[in-house]
Amino acid sequence: MLKTYVINLDRASERMAYMRAQLDGQSFAYERIAAVDGSKLKPPIPGFDERGYNLLHGRRFHPGEVGCYLSHMEALRRFLGTDCLHALILEDDGALPADLAAVVEEALTAAEDWDILRLSSVSHGHKFPVRRLPGGHELAVALTREKGSGAYLVNRRCAEVFLRRLDPMRMAWDIAYDTEYLMGLKALLMMPLPVSQTGGPESQIQIHNHLYKLPRWRYLTVFPWRAWVETNRVIHRGFRLLTLKWLYRRS
Repeated sequence: MLKTYVINLDRASERMAYMRAQLDGQSFAYERIAAVDGSKLKPPIPGFDERGYNLLHGRRFHPGEVGCYLSHMEALRRFLGTDCLHALILEDDGALPADLAAVVEEALTAAEDWDILRLSSVSHGHKFPVRRLPGGHELAVALTREKGSGAYLVNRRCAEVFLRRLDPMRMAWDIAYDTEYLMGLKALLMMPLPVSQTGGPESQIQIHNHLYKLPRWRYLTVFPWRAWVETNRVIHRGFRLLTLKWLYRRS
């Protein structure tokens, strides 16, 4: 059983209309999550660690990023309030394929291989295929950071672990949930990526990022953290890549 959520600000009705036009033709129902409006948040904010955010992310309070993060966490809570086994979480700016339902069904045939499956990314690093799916897509491992959180599938274990380990917020959502390997979770990408984050409405967060960056000297705390995270990413995902390559070497 699958639940589908679309994260959308109340004041972004045009973006919801954009998503509705793409989803209404699909064979599954979806539920809108009223996104947390960061512009209405005033520190201190429950679920937001401002000191940790400054130290690990190198930015001052960014209302858009905080609202986005809290919205994704709410989608996970909503999912765990159901008896469904998987959730498809969508932001409201993705260009969806006309056969999204079939793509999701194809992904679920290999649900034993992942706790979280990315269906979109805004990064261009090399992805290493490990398993071919019946519909022609492939599952792949990324050894570099994958940014963007426009579309992804999660199972219940992933939702439970994220809600426990990623609260409070200390970095942007797409950076935080891309450290799943530090939490004992399995992540893969679906290739070619079914959902594009470049063909829809302009991001409401990224265009203002430069306004919230802290002085360069403050990155003295950020760089060691990033180096540790990236080193662990290569080690953990590299080992998983080799394991899956061996497991599916005949496919």
